[in-house]
Amino acid sequence: MFNKERKNLITPEKAASFIPVFISSGISILLIVFFVIPQYFKSNEVNFELNGLIKKKNELDNLKSQYKIINNKFEKLNKEKTKIIELITGRSNLDTLLAELGKLGRKNNIEFLSIAPQEVVIADENNTQEQLSTNSNQTDLENDPLLVEGVKKYLIDFTFNTDFVNLLSFLRDLEYRDNAVLLDNITLSLNYQDNDDGVIKKTSKMLEVNLRTIFYGKN
Repeated sequence: MFNKERKNLITPEKAASFIPVFISSGISILLIVFFVIPQYFKSNEVNFELNGLIKKKNELDNLKSQYKIINNKFEKLNKEKTKIIELITGRSNLDTLLAELGKLGRKNNIEFLSIAPQEVVIADENNTQEQLSTNSNQTDLENDPLLVEGVKKYLIDFTFNTDFVNLLSFLRDLEYRDNAVLLDNITLSLNYQDNDDGVIKKTSKMLEVNLRTIFYGKN
């Protein structure tokens, strides 16, 4: 009787109804194993990459903001540097400088006996100084705070005759030039000349001036 009831539990009709369930369950398991799970991991990977890209984008925006700030500061410093160079050098180079000195000399009744450039010094982009020309009377020009990149420094010796009043006027005009002018050394002596009898006599009120100057011009 027990065997008969067991046989009645599994009938062809019941077996036929379980087959689609088993097949659909198997297909579902296969879909989960070969499609859903890989897609899940892939989705997590894509989401991780997306979060990384969003983070990089935010960092890039911050870098752009920092770049703008740094660039604005750089432009401001560059403008300040240009203004400082213009204050030091004015608009003069050596040719215009000598021409203007000639005009100042004529204006103040200066009789130039000699104009002798001694040294020219420039500073490169690392602010190291390069001496372009020297002679035995060279002066130590290192560690000059006015000698920066874009500036050229001229050391020039002048010898001329003039009286004391015109000398003061000439020095005052040098002081008011648009570029920096430094007087490194000045020597005054009375001017003597021969008369018709061959006797050396002192020229009234005339001085012989030896003047060493430092001019700053554009490089």
